Amino acid sequence: MKKAFVILLILSAAFQVRAQYESVLEGEYGVIAGAAHYFGDLNNRAALNRPKLALGAFYRKQFGDYAAIRLTGTYCQLGYSDQYSQNEYQRRRNLSFNTNIFEVALKGDFNFFKYIPSDPQRSFTPYATIGIGVFSYNPYAYLAGQKYYLRPLHTEGETLAGGPKEYGTMAACIPVGMGVKYAVTAKVNLSFEISYRFTTTDYIDDVSGTYVGINKFPTGSVASLLQDRSYETGPPIGIAGRQRGFSKQNDAYAIAEFGLSFNITSYRCPSAQ
Repeated sequence: MKKAFVILLILSAAFQVRAQYESVLEGEYGVIAGAAHYFGDLNNRAALNRPKLALGAFYRKQFGDYAAIRLTGTYCQLGYSDQYSQNEYQRRRNLSFNTNIFEVALKGDFNFFKYIPSDPQRSFTPYATIGIGVFSYNPYAYLAGQKYYLRPLHTEGETLAGGPKEYGTMAACIPVGMGVKYAVTAKVNLSFEISYRFTTTDYIDDVSGTYVGINKFPTGSVASLLQDRSYETGPPIGIAGRQRGFSKQNDAYAIAEFGLSFNITSYRCPSAQ
């Protein structure tokens, strides 16, 4: 009986010591899956009808119950076609593109409510996010079933005398968005977020300025056939100097994502309340 009593005392003391500490959220790591959408010269009315795949992973470092820094890596696909437009001129222009996006971004997350996954009363919060990132892109299109990357073709006369500079395959972005988080358990979270990317390029879609004119390209070349595809819908419209895109507004994209994350926790003495 004495031995059993001693064991009970030891266990009771251990539980009391454990009760003197509280779980602290240090950070999270997780994955996301969702859809991405392009906005730009081929989709200048912000239509939401051609989302494409988005996948990624992230690590979030928590600073208190309200703020965090998040490092994200995201892959997504973007694409659009003038044939989706209700505008007659765009349908006659008949341009299209697709591209893969690889993005790395650093974001600040700000919870609206105190978020403590181990506390059922504080296991949900909306949040806002803003950050800065870089991404790679390389637009391509199909002609007679064959895939062609558009940047090397210089469809707007890049590198030609009097033409614009050749655009790069990397640019910066500023993600801005809103989301919600919910702690399913003390260790697992679910989230949903929509974030819009302002970018520093107008060439995600290979369309920005004016037509360079068909006489700048060898007759029948791939470049001549892809710089002005209006011949597929009627008489060609690609006269040199005529507007092809809208260069005063950069392209953009948005991502809607579901997230699954796992908490990194530690223990500390509870603060006085």
